Amino acid sequence: MPRIVFAGCGFLGEAAALLFMRSGWDVIGVTHREESADALRERGIASDVADLSDAESVENLARRVGEIDVVVHAASSGRGGEDAYRVVYRDGMANLALAFPRSFLIFTGSTSVYGQLDGEVVTETSAAEPDRATGRILLEAEQHALAAGGAVARLAGIYGPGRSVLLRKFRDSTARIEGDGSRIVNQIHRDDAASALLALATLRQTGIFNVVDDSPATQLQVYRWIAEVLDRPLPPHGEPDLNRKRGWTSKRVSNLQLRSLGWAPAFRSYRDALPTLID
Repeated sequence: MPRIVFAGCGFLGEAAALLFMRSGWDVIGVTHREESADALRERGIASDVADLSDAESVENLARRVGEIDVVVHAASSGRGGEDAYRVVYRDGMANLALAFPRSFLIFTGSTSVYGQLDGEVVTETSAAEPDRATGRILLEAEQHALAAGGAVARLAGIYGPGRSVLLRKFRDSTARIEGDGSRIVNQIHRDDAASALLALATLRQTGIFNVVDDSPATQLQVYRWIAEVLDRPLPPHGEPDLNRKRGWTSKRVSNLQLRSLGWAPAFRSYRDALPTLID
């Protein structure tokens, strides 16, 4: 039975852990706090506690868990800024690479590292030149995984049960169509992101893979879908928020490289998933 550690077991990590368990893997979920570990145990997920930013803590974790086939860095910085990104992503990935030298490493990064603005199709070979320090720190974290012969899953905006920023803003009337609404939004359902991690862990294919659905859409198009399903008017227009933490971009991220491994999203578009989110 292959063994995997999810270093970070939150919204995505927990769903992925449960999927891996159903697929016959021996799973250990690692959290930053004992209370979170207890919650995982209540869901039937074996768990441990470690501070990814602390090399000694991660080394102790490695000694406790023993031989591990795959390690996934799926921790989140929460609402933290540059400092949190450095310790959670860059330092955390570096510490995992040192502590688990014989494991296949997967880093869950972000498509925000692509800084394209003109709506072009973006692949894994496209320039990754983010204009925010947070994006540049994510690239540093990626290098630790790639240098160890691992993989990087560049995730688009994750949504799923109980969590969709665009839907929440629409419902609480804080949504704004930014400018003319032409900025392109790339998204991925949490469960499809989890299945992508399963594909990468199973095949242990090194390299960078974009994890995104088949249908990037403009912000206006997404809000039209929501308005249609909820039978409500569109949000008002407003000024674009150019100071978002991960930068202002507009690009169509391609998933063809990941699809070439045999993966396919269950929700090909945000529109397909909307009825499940509303319910």
